[in-house]
Amino acid sequence: MTSLWLDRPRPTRPTLDDDVACDVAVVGAGVTGLVTALLLARAGRSVVLLEARTAGAATTGNTTAKVSLLQGTKLSRIRRGRSEDLVRSYVDANRRGQDWLRGFCLDHGVPVDDQAALTYATGRSGEKQIRRELEVAQQVGLPVEWTDETELPFAIRGAIRLGDQFQMHPVELVDALAQALIDAGGQLFEHSRVRRVRHESPGVRAETEAGSVTACHLIIATSMPILDRGGFFARLVPQRSYAAALRPGWVPDAMYLSADSPSHSIRRVDHDGAPLLLVGGHGHVTGRTSSEAKQLAGLLDWARTELSATEVTHTWSAQDHGPAAELPYVGPLLPHDGHILVATGFDKWGFTNAPAAAELLTAQITGATQPDSAAMSSWSPWEATGLPKALVANGSVGFQMARGWLDAAVATDDDRPEEGEGVVTRRGLAPIARCTVAGETREVSAVCPHLHGIVTWNDAEKSWDCPLHGSRFAPDGSVLEGPTTEPLRQI
Repeated sequence: MTSLWLDRPRPTRPTLDDDVACDVAVVGAGVTGLVTALLLARAGRSVVLLEARTAGAATTGNTTAKVSLLQGTKLSRIRRGRSEDLVRSYVDANRRGQDWLRGFCLDHGVPVDDQAALTYATGRSGEKQIRRELEVAQQVGLPVEWTDETELPFAIRGAIRLGDQFQMHPVELVDALAQALIDAGGQLFEHSRVRRVRHESPGVRAETEAGSVTACHLIIATSMPILDRGGFFARLVPQRSYAAALRPGWVPDAMYLSADSPSHSIRRVDHDGAPLLLVGGHGHVTGRTSSEAKQLAGLLDWARTELSATEVTHTWSAQDHGPAAELPYVGPLLPHDGHILVATGFDKWGFTNAPAAAELLTAQITGATQPDSAAMSSWSPWEATGLPKALVANGSVGFQMARGWLDAAVATDDDRPEEGEGVVTRRGLAPIARCTVAGETREVSAVCPHLHGIVTWNDAEKSWDCPLHGSRFAPDGSVLEGPTTEPLRQI
């Protein structure tokens, strides 16, 4: 599975192989880390950006890249138990982020495709949700409108529409941001996974396998923070969803997202001179489905049946994280500690949230006047409103932990997986993850190094996924996604 966006030649960038010092180190070269590093470099700070794989390889390069202030039913979910002013603050922050991103693209030759954004409903539950979203959006000043008719080739119960939004090619943006960072004097190192972070006067030290960065400030811009301090792993829910590009029988002239479940995202993309249909959805908590391949197949079947799509050109998957209290976490990793900061919890809307978070973090570090940050805080009283959701999520984590170890305890050591399959077995009392990929059978520990959950086999992407907090591993045990920074132990 390869993202349409990442299926292209990319610049070669260096790997950190020495010890360096700077004002600010940033971990994670998605849109959040890149924009933050760029703004700090433009503010005169020396900046080093560290990426475990390649720039944009994780969430950013696997998104549907819709840049919209109409975000499904996000605003009404924020409004539940929270003030109208807090929702307005979230919208204002996202508008600033959207404006910054549009301006950067225009200044650096990154094409943007202006589109209306629509959230539609096919069932009664979805209709109720979008009517509530319409009410909240209008209360906070978004010119969202109701419509009973769309161009969609299937029946709907209604939709809400916001004009003057846009879509783009996320990897073109990533490469432009990376070059702008370098032009501003920043440094970007790829294949440089941060394994440890230590406090070291006058700030912090981030260590990779081949080098280290000492900085006054460290910003964690990975989708799930790689540091357990602050307990963000217990405040975020990892979600894996699927996407595909197909030859179209029908092409949309707007961006669509369903309110009903399973979710469906629809947009067009021009690729090699011809239009493609891009669909996404069918998400689930990472590591907690009986078959990822069936989730993807369900999405493809829907696209063929409802949208008359034909040949599949690309399929891929992405991971994002939903915050318990619905609002992003931006600011100190721990209260009153300005040395390590974090930006996470964008809930699939990073292209507007990330630049807003980057501006806020830059202001916190440089001492500049801070934009309104009521809806973007890593520690805030409104987080108590997310406590019930957090308790449910962490109860599910405990259940997954117990089930994984119990299943491993009764497994036999006789299973030899077929090509493309993986099983959790045991050797003595030790849970073993065994898979066969490309004709080679490998064995690694089935125990996730993060908090010792038992991994499950992802039959769509041929990976080991942890159902606790979303860490993911390649068949050989190497890390694909955090929060873990350590691979599965070799057997």
